[in-house]
Amino acid sequence: MSSSQTHSVHKRCSWQVFDQICALLQQKAESEAGWSLTEAQLSTIREKTSDCDRFVVLLSPRFNALLLGRSQDSDSQYCQLELTFSPTAIAAFLTHLNATGSSIPQLTPNDPNVQSEFTLELIEILTEAPLLKQDSAEQALLQQVEQERLLNEVTKLIRQSLELSEILETAVQQVRQFLHVDRLIIYQFNIPAPSCLLDLDQETPESSLALELAQDAIPSLDAITYESRSSEEIPPVLHLVEECNLIDLYQLKQHYGSATWTIDDCETQPSTIAALLKLPEEAHIRAELGTPIIVQNQLWGLLIAHQCFAPRHWQDREKLLLRRISGHLAIAIYQAKLYAELQQQKDTLEQQIIDRTQELRDTLVSAQSADRTKSEFLATMSHELRTPLTTIIGMSATLLRYYKQQGISSTLPLEKQIEYLRTIQNRGEHLLALINDILDLSQVEAGKTILQVREFSLAQIAHQTVKLLQEKADAKQVQLCLELLTSERSRQSNLLDPNAPGFRFQGDPQRIQQILVNLMSNAIKFTPPEGRVTLRIRVQGETAILQVEDTGIGIAADQRSLLFQKFQQLDASYHRKYEGTGLGLALTKQLVELHGGTIEVDSTVGVGSTFTVFLPAQVLSAIDRARERQQSTPTIRPRIVLVEEHEEVATFICDLLTAADYQVVWIMDSSAAVRQIEVLQPTIAIIDLQLPGLSGHQIIHHLRTQSSIQGIKVLALTPQLPSQETAIAADDYLVTPLLNNTATLLSQSEQIIDKVAALITRS
Repeated sequence: MSSSQTHSVHKRCSWQVFDQICALLQQKAESEAGWSLTEAQLSTIREKTSDCDRFVVLLSPRFNALLLGRSQDSDSQYCQLELTFSPTAIAAFLTHLNATGSSIPQLTPNDPNVQSEFTLELIEILTEAPLLKQDSAEQALLQQVEQERLLNEVTKLIRQSLELSEILETAVQQVRQFLHVDRLIIYQFNIPAPSCLLDLDQETPESSLALELAQDAIPSLDAITYESRSSEEIPPVLHLVEECNLIDLYQLKQHYGSATWTIDDCETQPSTIAALLKLPEEAHIRAELGTPIIVQNQLWGLLIAHQCFAPRHWQDREKLLLRRISGHLAIAIYQAKLYAELQQQKDTLEQQIIDRTQELRDTLVSAQSADRTKSEFLATMSHELRTPLTTIIGMSATLLRYYKQQGISSTLPLEKQIEYLRTIQNRGEHLLALINDILDLSQVEAGKTILQVREFSLAQIAHQTVKLLQEKADAKQVQLCLELLTSERSRQSNLLDPNAPGFRFQGDPQRIQQILVNLMSNAIKFTPPEGRVTLRIRVQGETAILQVEDTGIGIAADQRSLLFQKFQQLDASYHRKYEGTGLGLALTKQLVELHGGTIEVDSTVGVGSTFTVFLPAQVLSAIDRARERQQSTPTIRPRIVLVEEHEEVATFICDLLTAADYQVVWIMDSSAAVRQIEVLQPTIAIIDLQLPGLSGHQIIHHLRTQSSIQGIKVLALTPQLPSQETAIAADDYLVTPLLNNTATLLSQSEQIIDKVAALITRS
């Protein structure tokens, strides 16, 4: 049946079908606000004037139709149906019926949308009608209509859904019903994961096999992923898994990947492909029709129809239908793949947003914590600085007041003046220590601190540190002890010779003493009166072990993580008992790590703490020897010959290369260039191609032909870079520097240095 509204439909059908079409036209007349005329209505007015037995004329603004029915002499139950939508044919029929001679209204072609709706409803009536004694052409027409309906439903399903499993499952069911086959399957290659095969209500032998194959990490997994059976008597093959080696898989794709195949009888036409060999044995297949599913020029799977228990001759229309269905399924699979990729990208983006949000949240928390720490540090620093400054200002003001009031002959006792001055000095030194800690920490973190490594006595440094802090310890009534341990771990007294050879060490003595001072000062500060602070020094191989032990208040386990953080004190309250900025231990850790060492702490609350520092010796002698060797070995600078007649260009290149530590020889006379190059034997020859007299091309030719100087790299100067076709035998090319163009001179300078360095590397 043609879809064109100007054509007619001729069909043999029953009068029952004719009546259904008449009712359809009556409904259309009502919906389109038109009118209809039948032979029954006309017979009440005048006698029959038409040669047909029955007719219906439908006229409306958007849709017109004429239905004619003539009896068949052979069988009164059937009629010859004619349905036309042609305005000319309808007008001619009305003119034939018109007995009065009145004018016939002007008819126009039908509206396409209304025409399409009517055609679909008409197809539904015709396809649901029982098969009559039709000829082969009419049967083929009906089958074509049904096939188009099936393809339309599959296409509509693909457009309406992105669920691939739903599309494939529905398509398999409908195609099997249309072909009237026993089984229709989809055989899929290279399944990404066997989990798709294990989505079953209960475990089956096939699912167990898939699991075993997955555990064995097989190279290729192929399986039947979709199945439709005509009855329960047909054995199921869903989720049947096969393992294909590379040879079998290649043969399979070569055999099935290009065209549709048929097997009318498996007993007389056995398959020669290794894969799918066991299907006829397990599934009782007698006939087979299959076609490949090609997705983006890749073999995705197979769409296979099975006829069980009996042979079958496959028709061309069945092959065509299976190929067309395969094409539609390929589109659905590709759409699902794109959707999955898009969904994955969406999920990835969402996860990135979540991760980034968490990072920003963590950064915000860290910033807030740092801000709180900064505020606490500023409060601490203001207190630490204000206290000694107040003392200094107050006592100095007292001294000045007495001096101004009474002159030289002040009545303030000398002892009191000395006490005030000593206090001012101590507070000033305390302020200086605070400021030095801040400056030292900032320099270490900025990477500006350099170790002044030399050989010194650790014992001497230990004695100096104890002597330096003795007054502070005495003020708190804390006992200081020094223990120097030899390699035999025998305990030595603090009266041991500080220059003992067993305590020689290589490092920065000033920084190591700073480490000891910070640790011991901290120990003295947190040790109550009558307590003890012990400094132990031991050199074990190439490692110095510095240990400070106290009998102080100790450190709780949950507070040890704050020990070496900047601006942190375990007691951060404003009116805290112990003074300090919280920089001492942080700076100590930085100095230890600057030496490549580590620091450990062991503490018990109420008992005391022990800080242990491990410092590797700095290999001073090796460094010195390396420096001496470097200084004693003369530097061989690469020699470069420049052949250029322009003085300004030559001067610029010579100055540039000389500053880059190259030895440059300038040759102005091109006629003598080859001879001088042979004598000088440079690494690189920079030659201007536009030389007067002997040209640069000729010089390069001589360099390439003479065996004694063939190994010299040639850098050609040219106004513009040559093309690949016009390039000569130079190793590289360089545009002549434009000295009058400041904008490009810098980039040209970098190009000269880079190209020369590259040629030297290649030489």
